[in-house]
Amino acid sequence: MSFFKSLFNKQILKHSSLAIGAIILFVIIVFISLSIYTRHGDSYEVPDFKGLTEAQFKEIIEDKDFRYLITDSIHVDGATPGAVVEQLPEPKERVKKNRTIHFTINAVSAEKVQVPNLVDYSLRNAKVILESYGLELGELVYAPSEYTNLVLGQLFEGKPVEPGTQILKGSIINLVVGNGLGSTRTNIPDLFGLRIDEAKNLCQTSSLNIGAVIYDETIISKSDSLIAIIWKQNPEPKPGTRLRLGSSIDVWLSLDSTKTLPDTTQTVEVITEQIDETF
Repeated sequence: MSFFKSLFNKQILKHSSLAIGAIILFVIIVFISLSIYTRHGDSYEVPDFKGLTEAQFKEIIEDKDFRYLITDSIHVDGATPGAVVEQLPEPKERVKKNRTIHFTINAVSAEKVQVPNLVDYSLRNAKVILESYGLELGELVYAPSEYTNLVLGQLFEGKPVEPGTQILKGSIINLVVGNGLGSTRTNIPDLFGLRIDEAKNLCQTSSLNIGAVIYDETIISKSDSLIAIIWKQNPEPKPGTRLRLGSSIDVWLSLDSTKTLPDTTQTVEVITEQIDETF
């Protein structure tokens, strides 16, 4: 009896061991299969596609076994039409094979906006409205009016433009503005040491315009002109000197820092005279 009992127990132990072994083997096979199927640990670095057009990045996508989808387009000044401006995942991220790369490209044609109605608004409010539409305030043309700095008309490319007209975003709108009765004057702002965009904003605040813009030999590219500094202006901001509203100020710009240093000549002369008088 004990013999059969012992044999029975050995059979149970044997079958249990075989079952457990089969389960372990099955689990190992499943993990190996999943690893092979998903290429576990096999990832690729995402290239930087920014600045490339679809014709340029398509070959790279296919070579890397990726997929792509253009999800949006926006207008970016200075960017190549149709070129990638944003991507997801970002460059240098690691992803699996067949991952879809989502692209935002620069619009092939520039975005257009409607011209707002600025007539009867103050100059300050008109400027804010223009900026909210993505347009730029250009020159101020002053005309006799009972009200000072009230917008009387709006011009695009030298001609009156009706509200609602579709024009390219970033276009320049000139304004016809009232100057009281034509004799109102304003102080001349000091533009020394400012960039051209800063000088333009300051002049507009004073109801004046930037006239001639003269760059010296240090200015080579457009980017240079944007960071150049004003070292001379005409007329100069002398005490008591005032200009009619709408007048222009000519400016000279340079990247030469020595030109933008304060002129100490007069200070030295004054100190010398004071020393002479003392002795």
